Amino acid sequence: MNLEDKLQLINQLRDTGSLAKEQWVSLLRERDEETADYLFQEARKIADKYYGNKIYVRGLIEFTNICKNDCYYCGIRRSNSNVERFRLTDEQIMNCCEVGYDIGYRTFVLQGGEDGYNTADRITGLIRMIKDRYPDTALTLSIGERTREEYQEWFDAGADRYLLRHETANEEHYRKLHPESLSLANRKQCLYNLKEIGYQVGTGFMVGSPYQTEENLAEDFLFIKELGPHMIGIGPFIPHHDTQFKDEKAGTLELTLFCIGLLRLMMPKALIPATTALGTISPQGREMGVKAGANVIMPNLSPVDTREKYLLYDNKICTGEEAAVCVGCLSNRMKNIGYEIVSARGDYYDYTK
Repeated sequence: MNLEDKLQLINQLRDTGSLAKEQWVSLLRERDEETADYLFQEARKIADKYYGNKIYVRGLIEFTNICKNDCYYCGIRRSNSNVERFRLTDEQIMNCCEVGYDIGYRTFVLQGGEDGYNTADRITGLIRMIKDRYPDTALTLSIGERTREEYQEWFDAGADRYLLRHETANEEHYRKLHPESLSLANRKQCLYNLKEIGYQVGTGFMVGSPYQTEENLAEDFLFIKELGPHMIGIGPFIPHHDTQFKDEKAGTLELTLFCIGLLRLMMPKALIPATTALGTISPQGREMGVKAGANVIMPNLSPVDTREKYLLYDNKICTGEEAAVCVGCLSNRMKNIGYEIVSARGDYYDYTK
C-alpha cells in the first residue's frame, strides 16, 4: 500500500468508524511515520471535539495482590511464590479515598487480583462506604470475572464503572497466554453482562504480547467495535521476571501509540487512558499517549508501602511517590503539552445512569 491508500483507510475509519479485518491488518502491518503523524492529528481533533483539552484523572487503589488465577504474563499470578502478598483493610481503602478526594479526584478505581476474600458482600460494603462518604464521585471496579448476579448487586449498591480487559480476542492466542481454567468465552460474556446491566464498561488488550500477530490485533479492534465499550485501556506488554515470558520482548511504544490513535477514530467518545505501562517504557510515554488521542491518566492512590508489591510487570513507575506529588507532576506535564487535568468524574460523553 502506498501512503495515499493508508491515509484513505484512516479517513474511512474516521468517517465510518469501521474497517474490514483485512484493512485493519494492512494498516497495522504497513504503518509508517507519515501515516502515524496524520492519524494522531485526526485523533486529537476528535478527542478535542468531545472532551476539549481536558484530561480526567482516576485515583487507582490497588487493594489486593492475591489472585486465584495463573495468567502466564502476570507478576501477581497465583504460582509466583516470590510475591509478598497484601490485602488492604477497609480503613486503609477509605484513607486512600480521603487523600484522593482532598487532592481533587472524583473517580476512584478499586483494582485487585481475583481474591476469594473479596466476597460479593465485602465489595458491596466497600461500595456503600465510599459512595456514602463521597456521593459526588464515580466508583470503578476492576476485580475480574464474577457472576452476573454479583455485577448487578454492585451496580445497585452504587458502582458506576467496571474495567475488564479481554487481553486478546483470538481464541488460539488466548490459550497461549492463559491456563485451561480460564475461558475467553466467559470473559467476553462478563463484558456483555456488565454492559447490559448499565455499567460504563472498559475493556482492552496488551500490545506486543507473546505470539501476537497483526491478525490478532485486527480481531481485537473488531471485538471492541462489536462490544461498544465506554472505556478502552491498552498498554504495551512488559515482561515480568517471575513469569514464563520473562525473556520475551516488550511491546513497543510506537505500535501502542498507533493503536491508541486507531481506537480514538473508531470509538470517538471513548475514555482512553495513557497508561502507566506507557510511562514505564518511555519517560514521555503518557504525554505521547495523550497526543495520540488518549484523555485519561490514572495516578496511584495506593499506600506507598504496598505499591512495589503490586507489580504486574517489571520497572513500574511511581511506586514510591506520594499521591499529591504524583498528580502535581502530572498536572505540570499535561500543561506543557497544552492539556489540563480537571477535577471531575469524567463520565463517558453522553452517559446517563
